[in-house]
Amino acid sequence: MANGLLERAFRRKPVEQIQAETQHSELKRTLGPLNLVLLGIGCIIGTGIFVLTGHAAAEWAGPGIMISFVITGILCALVALCYAELASALPVSGSAYSYSYASTGELFAWIMGVLLLMEYGLAASTVATGWSGYLVSLLHDMHIVIPPELTKAPFETYMGADGVAHPGLVDLPAVIGIIAVSALLIVGVSESATVNNVIVFIKVSVVIAFIAIGAFYVHPHLWSPLVPPQSPPPPPGTPTDLGHQILRALVDVATGAKTTQYGLAGVIHGAAVIFFAYIGFEAVSTAGAESKNPGRDMPIGILGALVICTILYIATCAVLVGIVPYKLLDGPAPIATAVDAIGIGWFAVVVKLGAIAGLSSVMLVLLYGQTRIFYTMSRDGLLPSQLAAVHPRFRTPWINTIIVGLAAAVAAGFMGIDRLSETTNVGTLAAFTIVCGTVIYLRVTHPDMPRPFRVPFFPVIPILGALMCVFLLMSLWAVKATRDFFIPYIVIGFALYFVYGIWNSKLGKGIVPELVPLAPMEAPHPGD
Repeated sequence: MANGLLERAFRRKPVEQIQAETQHSELKRTLGPLNLVLLGIGCIIGTGIFVLTGHAAAEWAGPGIMISFVITGILCALVALCYAELASALPVSGSAYSYSYASTGELFAWIMGVLLLMEYGLAASTVATGWSGYLVSLLHDMHIVIPPELTKAPFETYMGADGVAHPGLVDLPAVIGIIAVSALLIVGVSESATVNNVIVFIKVSVVIAFIAIGAFYVHPHLWSPLVPPQSPPPPPGTPTDLGHQILRALVDVATGAKTTQYGLAGVIHGAAVIFFAYIGFEAVSTAGAESKNPGRDMPIGILGALVICTILYIATCAVLVGIVPYKLLDGPAPIATAVDAIGIGWFAVVVKLGAIAGLSSVMLVLLYGQTRIFYTMSRDGLLPSQLAAVHPRFRTPWINTIIVGLAAAVAAGFMGIDRLSETTNVGTLAAFTIVCGTVIYLRVTHPDMPRPFRVPFFPVIPILGALMCVFLLMSLWAVKATRDFFIPYIVIGFALYFVYGIWNSKLGKGIVPELVPLAPMEAPHPGD
């Protein structure tokens, strides 16, 4: 019995079947390399840069947040190369879920689906809290004040008129934002390529304008020291040379020790926290079935978007911590804090409007991605068939969207941005680890499979990518609240597979899932 269950759990969807489904896809191949780069930039630039940068600088890294972005950028480059190979060899819309199904088997595909729920679903909730922060700031400029207890989750606090910190009740604007976006997804948003690209243009323009104008208001002394002293300080007699500091920081993170504020350990933990800022580059891989020449265009789209965003991120951080002392940046809208400090009224309004517009599109894309993952899993029989039910008029998976929207709204309203972002990062890092392993697995089991793009220096790069993901994962694992959420979440995920998924899998029953066409362009898809 046990052997039978294991055999069923590790059955794999044949690579040939996935490639056949791709060749017979009803999706139009209209996306070129520029379209894919814009798609990646549109998904990457969001709450990570508009919100979490300030938190990571204030709480962990100080001005060293610039180094944190370099560390995370290198990690994402390694993972991006792995995604590029898989996306060129298996240009399907299921992304990492489909990759896992073809390589490590059904159980890992299920777990990947569970992890992607943390990446896309909770990421949408995190973006909603950032959207809320900029909306509240803009309304405040218009002399419209929302009671502070209705802008903070119960795990967060606000400073009352009595000078005492009080816990929040619910982040109401974030809840409203998620509900509004979910309603749009149910009805179906059919945006033109021009409008979608304008959304990306607005976000990038806001970031570039902040860098260009803010550079004139930078106080270089605020960058010093680049890495603030560790707090609390190390015990007397501890070696202070750079080599020992790096070694001690690595040991602290690797052993799960409590991460210190500032110092090199703080910079490393800051890299794990702002990892959220890079979530989205892999969204390019979901467009594989719509790429004109996936073997050439997918790697360009993934790596091009990543390089451009990394440069913008580092420059934004330099300006941000150069305008406002880093300890004052731990708020929901740090860039708004910086532009307010500059004192140019019209510029502050433009930045906040641009952030709100940009974050709205990111929420839409993330919730769209999550509903489509559930839709794909339901078609495969791993989730109830109702999640693949298509609305007769709107041709969207409406029941699926309602469930995802309600779950995301509850998380946005009651979890708080710190818990949301760190939990999202844990799920994403775990998923990226599996992707790196998938490249190695397919190289061994399918050496002759056509790979228009191949990871250079194989197997060094996928191994380094997996190790760096695990390393940052351990940094976040030191946070008790993150462990308390993640462990029960994964345990419940495993249980649901053995209670439902394993017995209803269409692959196990030898059934080929029927393709049900959805309405085109349910969510903004830059460049489509």
